[in-house]
Amino acid sequence: MQKIAVIGTGYVGLVGGAGLADFGNEVVCVDRDAAKIKTLERGEVPFYEPGLAEVVSRNVRDGRLRFTTDFGGAVRERGVIFSAVGTPEGEGGHVDLTQVDDVAAEIGRHMTGYRLIVQKSTVPVGTARRIRRIIRENQREQHEFDVVSNPEFLREGSAVDDFMRPNRVVVGADTERAFATMRAIYEPLYLLKTPMVETTPESAELVKYASNAFLATKISFVNEVANLCEAVGADVQTVAYAMGLDGRIGTKFLHAGAGFGGSCFPKDTKALARIAEGAGLETKIVKATIEVNEAQKLLMAEKVVRAVGEIGGATVAVLGLSFKPKTDDMRYAPSIVLVEELTRRGATVRAFDPVAMENARAVMPSITYCRDAYEAADGADVVVLMTEWNEFRSLEIGRLAERMAGRVVVDCRNIYDPEDFEEHGFTYVGVGRGTPVVDGADR
Repeated sequence: MQKIAVIGTGYVGLVGGAGLADFGNEVVCVDRDAAKIKTLERGEVPFYEPGLAEVVSRNVRDGRLRFTTDFGGAVRERGVIFSAVGTPEGEGGHVDLTQVDDVAAEIGRHMTGYRLIVQKSTVPVGTARRIRRIIRENQREQHEFDVVSNPEFLREGSAVDDFMRPNRVVVGADTERAFATMRAIYEPLYLLKTPMVETTPESAELVKYASNAFLATKISFVNEVANLCEAVGADVQTVAYAMGLDGRIGTKFLHAGAGFGGSCFPKDTKALARIAEGAGLETKIVKATIEVNEAQKLLMAEKVVRAVGEIGGATVAVLGLSFKPKTDDMRYAPSIVLVEELTRRGATVRAFDPVAMENARAVMPSITYCRDAYEAADGADVVVLMTEWNEFRSLEIGRLAERMAGRVVVDCRNIYDPEDFEEHGFTYVGVGRGTPVVDGADR
């Protein structure tokens, strides 16, 4: 059992802190935001993540997890300090390390002995060295310490399971003492035979960016294939399925759609491009991935415009706003681009999302938010499926048709069978689901 402080109670910090406590460690989560700490002390989780509230409440009840605003006290009392503060996108795609630097300086000021500092947030290569320098500059007395890079690989919507049953743990450190402590922290995972990759801080820092950029590239690639499928009359679902049967390619992240969003892929692809530029290199594939993704978001709006005809004055029902299901995260959500483009062209937008509407209001305050999918469809000329929440998979099409003014559905996630809608008189538009073109004269 290790005594651990986790600095930052955002997505990474809270999931990580609760998970570390569930592993049997004694954890205190620290945040400067007193209101957030009070919320957590009441057992309330300030964002939507399935299963997290149960893990938090269980470990609070069992005495392994608590919350505080006392940064200095946590550093003085704990031998291991995880830094999980925000690393937002800065100017020109560079990572803003202001919060990381502030944490390092505070740790240096409050150290009373050896400390292991674990950088959990996604940070550029060289940040571990940067943290080490800042801590040294701010120490009031000289104490030994190690800095470890331990990147997170949490997927929103399944973060609890990802932390408890990871497919790998990456640890970048310089000393055996640091590696030994990290092995002890993650000891419960040995029963699951989880691989632990022990490497240098630089390699560990790069693993997260390289992984996310590769997955983002698969998404942009299949979206380009989808656009080609529409042009030549092929079906991307068949093409992607057959591609995925090749073990060298695999089936995951080959689902054509509206493009990627969220807190990781957009920010991390840009950051990797900037890291390469700093090293005097150009990441052409990564840059193309970013460009294709931005174009794909706009293409969804174009699909709606083409399907409706005259978009000015039309009413559009948007189902799903978060960047993916099982989260309320609106960061870089494709729905934002869609809504902004359609309203710019004079459309009226009515929307529904099971959990993300409060966050959506902050970025799209002028549209109408509805109680369910059917209310959103009232008087709509077209329904646009933007986020593949499970409840949208079982819509009553007849009931939907009764409430709409038009009969058009634009399925930006390819979750529907076109025939189901066409039987009710709908025009169905998917992504890359072209109708085969057969010219008898060419046979």
